[in-house]
Amino acid sequence: MSRRTEIADAAIATLARHGMRGLTHRAVDRAAGLPEGSASYYFRTRQALLQATVERLAELDIMEMPTQPAQDLDAFAATAVVSVGRLLMIGRERQLARYELALEATRRPELRKTLVASGAAIRAAVATQFAATEISEPERRAANFVAFLDGLLFDQIAGAGTRELTDADLRDAVTTLLAAVANAGS
Repeated sequence: MSRRTEIADAAIATLARHGMRGLTHRAVDRAAGLPEGSASYYFRTRQALLQATVERLAELDIMEMPTQPAQDLDAFAATAVVSVGRLLMIGRERQLARYELALEATRRPELRKTLVASGAAIRAAVATQFAATEISEPERRAANFVAFLDGLLFDQIAGAGTRELTDADLRDAVTTLLAAVANAGS
């Protein structure tokens, strides 16, 4: 792992734990266990540090995307359940950092551009899956499916939802959502 990647990972953890106000070069140095000044050596400005963090989140998302479409919607639903479950558990920190960055990106177009590109890659992967299973209008339906899953994740991680989803609840939510999106307008 490169030093830049190590610092970006520490920035993700810092954002998740302390929010946007707590993201400083010094805080990232402490989180990474590096000498003071390390983060600012690699990323001279706060903007550069934020950009590296957004890019690292996108890189991690792309690494976790399946490389081959599932054979049918049931297999895709199973994959989606595993992906969402992972984000709720071990990916929780990344999601919190992503929410912080998404809000910041409303005021920083350069960050927004990278976030939009990352989201487009995820939507394209889902659209490819939908096309492989012959769902009509795969791009539009993929955008809806991802948006609904984003809402489910937000509700569970940062929202007002008070109900913790069991594995069965999550499976039911994803399969119900997938069936609704796949059959919309049919």
